[in-house]
Amino acid sequence: WTLLTDVNHANYVNQHRVLEGRLAPVVRDITDGRPRVQEEVENVYRKIVSYVLLRSGLGSPTDIKVVREVTAALQSVFPQTEMITFISLSKKNKEQQLKNLAMLVTGIRLYNKECRKGGSGIDDLPAILNEAIPSATRAVDESLNTCHKLAHQYTALLESMQEDQHRYTQLSSFKLKEALFNVRQYEAFLCILLSDAITSAQEVEKMNVQFVATMEQLKNTVQNKVSIDTKEVFPLFVALSNLWTSFQDQILLLSFLTDMTNNLQQFSEIQSQLFPEEVLTSLLEGVTVKSDEERIRETMGTRVNVSDFKNQEWLFPETTDNFDQLLIQYHGFCAHAIGVRGLTLPGNPAIGILKHKERCYVFSSKEAAYIFAQDPDKFIQLNIEKAKEHAELIQLLDLDS
Repeated sequence: WTLLTDVNHANYVNQHRVLEGRLAPVVRDITDGRPRVQEEVENVYRKIVSYVLLRSGLGSPTDIKVVREVTAALQSVFPQTEMITFISLSKKNKEQQLKNLAMLVTGIRLYNKECRKGGSGIDDLPAILNEAIPSATRAVDESLNTCHKLAHQYTALLESMQEDQHRYTQLSSFKLKEALFNVRQYEAFLCILLSDAITSAQEVEKMNVQFVATMEQLKNTVQNKVSIDTKEVFPLFVALSNLWTSFQDQILLLSFLTDMTNNLQQFSEIQSQLFPEEVLTSLLEGVTVKSDEERIRETMGTRVNVSDFKNQEWLFPETTDNFDQLLIQYHGFCAHAIGVRGLTLPGNPAIGILKHKERCYVFSSKEAAYIFAQDPDKFIQLNIEKAKEHAELIQLLDLDS
């Protein structure tokens, strides 16, 4: 399941690579050239303006207002007279100076925008994020609720089949197990997306605070001063620029999250084709549907009696450090129900976690825990066999790790 986060990270890295790729020819033009006459020097300076603008991603390079603003900001920290020194630098030092100039100019433009003296073409990223993240989170949440509901309904139907031969005959033609495993997979994906969205919201909140504080510090440093010490203000401009880059990264991440949520929507559509709502409703007549939470609540009072087992290690919240951090096998599903009943039932750690060969297993009931603990290896093998029948279980239960 780390796959999803890895995909996001890969996309993010790729976007940065794309940007570097776009900038590479501009950088080469600037750093390789040896301008001799004034006209050539001016030409390189214009290219530096283009580079700074492209690197910052603030406004369109074809917008004359934006270009003027970038040029003015660049001239304030790097007047054309300094080109002589720049030209004499090594290629590596030129590249470094270009990056520094881009950050300074970005910081200056953000400051000017704040003071309402510019900022043409600069979107209000914090405001966009503050609106877009909750909206993306809601979308994932809604999909997740649908998922939960379906998983609970499929589980109830599968249980009713196992308890009643007539129901078995009636329902065996439906691919209920496949549907359950599929929806549990979808659910796990969505949980990762939701977690990413929540992390993103927290990051943005921190960044907002830092951005406002840095801007205030800059205002206090600059205001009402005739001469400004560059040593004081330059680091603040750079800090603003870095924070803005982080906002841009969050926008990128958010667009990946949204795309991913939309792409995953097809799972939901497949489910509703397999089991249209009216079919599900009629199948569920007289069947009690329990949520994962209800199942866990029902078993809250029960727990394994350790003295019933001679050679097994059981872990409980009050006797185990970092109990909540334990890595549970099978994505937290009951280790007994998978292989024996073909069900993904939520395990309740409070019943007792069985530690077997350095791995931790949870169960949906005390009875399931007792049966499994009598011969864990047998049931582990059964789970593997079940995953061979239903390939989607391999990833869902983390059997490939």
